[in-house]
Amino acid sequence: MYLVVIAWLYVTFMMALAEATSSHGSLLGAAITFTLYGLLPMGIVVYILGTPARKRQLRAQQAAEQAAWEAQQAAPPLGAAPDAGGEAPAATSVAAASVRKET
Repeated sequence: MYLVVIAWLYVTFMMALAEATSSHGSLLGAAITFTLYGLLPMGIVVYILGTPARKRQLRAQQAAEQAAWEAQQAAPPLGAAPDAGGEAPAATSVAAASVRKET
């Protein structure tokens, strides 16, 4: 694909060079020729022909993000020990200060 693009840009560059060096041509005409016959059409062609590759890259990125999310969801949180008894884990013991009745 890129060989055709390079060849077409070479042809349009030679067209622009011929226009710039001709007795009836100008540098502005050469620049317009190169832009409108070379850069603009080849930019459009490269964009259109590159669409499948961009779609593949986007799908691969989405699949990687999905796999990372699923791995994160499957892993237990850090510091959490699984409960082997099947019951709710007991609350952490905090020593409570005893309160006496004032007399």
